[in-house]
Amino acid sequence: MTEKARPDLRLVPRNADDAPDLPLPAEDTGAELDTVVYDAELVDAAEPRARLLPDVIVEGITVVRSSPKTAKAVRVVALHGVRVAQGWHSWWVRAGDGLSYGVYRRQIRAAEVIGDQEALAAWVDRKERAVAARRSRLMDLPLLAVNVAKFLGISLLGALMLLLALSIAVWATGVGSFSTVWELTGDLIGFILTVLKYMWPAIPAGIVVAAWREGHRKGTPPTWLAKDGDAGGRNSTPVMITPSVVVTALRDIGYAPLRKAIKDMGDAGAAMLSPIRIAGCGVEVDVTLPSGTSTDEIEKRRRKLAENLGRHLHELFITIPEQARTVRLWIADPGALDEPIGPSPLVTSKEIDADYENGQAPWGQNLRGEAATISLYQRHLLITGLSNQGKTAALRALALWLAFTNVRFRIADLKGIGDWAMFKGIAEVLIQGPTDEHVAAATAMVEWGVDEMERRLQAPPGTRFDPVVLIVDEAQQAFMCPAKDEDGVPYGGTKSNSRYFIATRKIHNQGRAVDVLLWQGTQNPTDQNLPVLVREGAHIRASLVVGTESQSRMALGENAVNAGAAPHLLRQDLDRGTVVTNGGGMKLPVGQTSITIRTHYVAKEEAAEVADRARARRAGTATLDDMPVEDRRDPLADIAAVLRNEPRVLTQEVLYRLAERDPGRYRTWAFADLTRVLEDAGAAPYKSDGRMVVGRDRVISALANREESDA
Repeated sequence: MTEKARPDLRLVPRNADDAPDLPLPAEDTGAELDTVVYDAELVDAAEPRARLLPDVIVEGITVVRSSPKTAKAVRVVALHGVRVAQGWHSWWVRAGDGLSYGVYRRQIRAAEVIGDQEALAAWVDRKERAVAARRSRLMDLPLLAVNVAKFLGISLLGALMLLLALSIAVWATGVGSFSTVWELTGDLIGFILTVLKYMWPAIPAGIVVAAWREGHRKGTPPTWLAKDGDAGGRNSTPVMITPSVVVTALRDIGYAPLRKAIKDMGDAGAAMLSPIRIAGCGVEVDVTLPSGTSTDEIEKRRRKLAENLGRHLHELFITIPEQARTVRLWIADPGALDEPIGPSPLVTSKEIDADYENGQAPWGQNLRGEAATISLYQRHLLITGLSNQGKTAALRALALWLAFTNVRFRIADLKGIGDWAMFKGIAEVLIQGPTDEHVAAATAMVEWGVDEMERRLQAPPGTRFDPVVLIVDEAQQAFMCPAKDEDGVPYGGTKSNSRYFIATRKIHNQGRAVDVLLWQGTQNPTDQNLPVLVREGAHIRASLVVGTESQSRMALGENAVNAGAAPHLLRQDLDRGTVVTNGGGMKLPVGQTSITIRTHYVAKEEAAEVADRARARRAGTATLDDMPVEDRRDPLADIAAVLRNEPRVLTQEVLYRLAERDPGRYRTWAFADLTRVLEDAGAAPYKSDGRMVVGRDRVISALANREESDA
């Protein structure tokens, strides 16, 4: 189809890049159109131009292109024009404020909106003093005019007398005539007037330049006009966080009550803000919201607020301090959170000063760039997050620090890929594997911790024990395990007969008092793989990135999330190793209930070197690769535990306490089972006041005899 055949049709390229360059490369000026259009579709001329490409239209053999240079030139001219206008507007506002007490009125309105009666009274008083001072100056104007006239008259008279004296001196010395000085003075005045004659046209230009400078300093051009390097422009430099930027960002987040309140406050919206403080690799500011607004509405609009501030979502953190109707904004420098924080002191320092009771373990840096350290003394720990986000590395870094102390370790790595292999020779037990058998061994390890805890609880007051830390990495494997022991009792699950669940609960209840601690790492917390009673028992709760807000609440608790903790807003993979913690063991800023930490990453090879140094400081430890599953419960030791410090206990009461201690094993026990175990140990029940009892001295003696024979 040619233009001659269909004069009412136009040929439009499918792609702007396909448009031929001008002039069209046709040797024969009479060549038909289809010899130069390579890929096109026929469009009726009657169709609206909206269907055509906006920057390339071929009509017949005419190619129309928009010029990037022209667009840029227009944008630059419009930008500078807007800046000049903004400069004049700034001068106009400042002049109006000077004449009408506008600053005071806006501050008074702001204080009224916020409800700050103290600030309101202070600004009213300032305005009254300013009005009184201006009235006094106006009353003094007549006197000032008289004084100025006197000064000018005296100055003129003095100048004339000086010229007269100079003229007499010149005439008397013969240097010149009496009129020489007057002629020179006249020439000087004429020169000045000539200069002004030719310079006065530059005055308007100077005013325009001054207005441009004022607009550049005070104004913010529209985003579409901002040139490269201006705030908001393409390839822009970081937006400086100023009070006006923060107020504007809050005004434009789409929260009507806040927008109206800021509008009522006029330009004094900055009255809501505390001083903007430099805080590490960013700045921090507290915003006291006006009456009728809510802090949770600000949190819901975090993304829009971040973008209004010229930041990505992960570069803005919102927390709720103690003050009512206040949000605390921490705004990172662009790109700062993507920079590495440097190696751990465990790696760089060959002399590590670790102290379980009084020391602080180095864990990373907070958002302010300050070292984040944590006390592990008598604290159970839970860390959770998505897979492959640095959970094991964060947990392992704390254990490596404790390895330089006298802490005893028993570790179950239910992932089983060697993440904890460097603890051989440090840990007494190191279980590595994901199978049901490994879960059974891990359960036995935690139950050993229960026995050790109860043994310590029965020791004489003041007895000192080395701390014990039980670590279960990938603990969700234990809770989700379907396997049962030979008595049909499940290892996993969240019911009252789950062995792992019962053991963790017991250690959480009393282990802290005797330095038997449980650390757990788990993925994707839910009620199925992390029961509420277990997660609530941890003193230190930390979370890497998780998928949902509900998981954040499970990981850190309701209070922390309500106050702004948001691990679900971290970026998967990009924020690997960043944890949000409830602050257990750490000193938090006043009013905060959580803190975000960028943890140091200690790779496996570096962890092995640190472990070698720790191993050299410790007495040699033989590491078991497993916990014996078949003998995980010692009935005689359990009987001794339930006797507590009582000299004798009724056999029926002993049976009841045993069932309470381990329902899965002892719930079905009868008097005959209890008697069999005690008689085999040489501590048979006996009658006291006509009732069968179990004697504590006999049981303790039987345990001691057995230990001697085993030795």
